[in-house]
Amino acid sequence: MIPEGLWLRCPGCGQMIYRRQMEANLHVCPECEHHFRIGAVERVKQLVDTGSFTPLFTNLIPGDPLQFKDLRAYKDRLLAEQIKTGQTDAVQAGMGFIKGRQSMLCCLDLTFMMGSMGSVVGETVTRSIEHATRHGLPLVVVSCSGGARMQESGLSLMQMAKTSAALARYDRAGGLFISVLTDPTTGGVTASFAMLGDVIIAEPKALIGFAGPRVIQQTIRQELPEGFQRSEFLLRSGLVDRVVKRAELRSEIARLIDYAGM
Repeated sequence: MIPEGLWLRCPGCGQMIYRRQMEANLHVCPECEHHFRIGAVERVKQLVDTGSFTPLFTNLIPGDPLQFKDLRAYKDRLLAEQIKTGQTDAVQAGMGFIKGRQSMLCCLDLTFMMGSMGSVVGETVTRSIEHATRHGLPLVVVSCSGGARMQESGLSLMQMAKTSAALARYDRAGGLFISVLTDPTTGGVTASFAMLGDVIIAEPKALIGFAGPRVIQQTIRQELPEGFQRSEFLLRSGLVDRVVKRAELRSEIARLIDYAGM
C-alpha cells in the first residue's frame, strides 16, 4: 500500500510527481519547473548559507486591539495559525550570509494567514530595514502575501506608510534593497515595500498585482491580456527587473550585492 501524500499532481503540467523529488528540487516540479509555494522557514533555508542565519525580532507577537470578529474571533484565528505553523506571525527576519555576503533577510510566510501584513509583519519589516541601515547591510525582502490583514483594519494599512518611509531613509543612506516577489504578491504588500526595490526580482509565473485579475476585468469590462499580472508580463511592462528561477536565486542575489559593492 502506497503511503498517503507520497505522490502529488503538479498544478502546472498535471503530471504525478514524487513529493520527495520535488522537495529536493527546491520545491520545483522536475517535469515543467512549476514553482510550488513555500513558507518562510523553507525560504530562509534555501537562501542563506548553512548555519549562518541569526533570527531577529522574535519577541514581536500580534494583538487584537480592535477585538475583531467575523466568522471567528481574530484571537482564535491567530491561535489556530500559531499552533498549525509553529510561528508567532507571518514573517521571519534575521541576518545571514548569502554565498558569503552578509545580508539582512526578511521573508513573509504564506503558511500563516496567507502571509497577510498586520502590525507584526509591518513592524518586523520596518525593523529589518532600520537594522540594515544602521549596519550598512544589503537588504533582501521576499514577499508572498494576500495583502493587508483585514482583521487589523487601519492598523494594517498604516504599515504600508511605515515600511515605505523606512525604505526612503535606507535609500538616502545608500543601501541596496533587493525585493524578491513570489507567488502570490498582492494587495497592500505590492502597494508598498514589495515594489520599492532597487532591483525587483520575481520567480517564474508568480501572480503579482494589487487587485485580482477578476476584479480588474469586472471593473474595466474588458478582456485582460494573456498572462496578465504574471512575472513575465510585468517584466515586459518594465515593472520587474528580472525573472529568476528558484535554483538561481542565491547566485543572482550574491551577484547583485557584488555589483553594488556592499
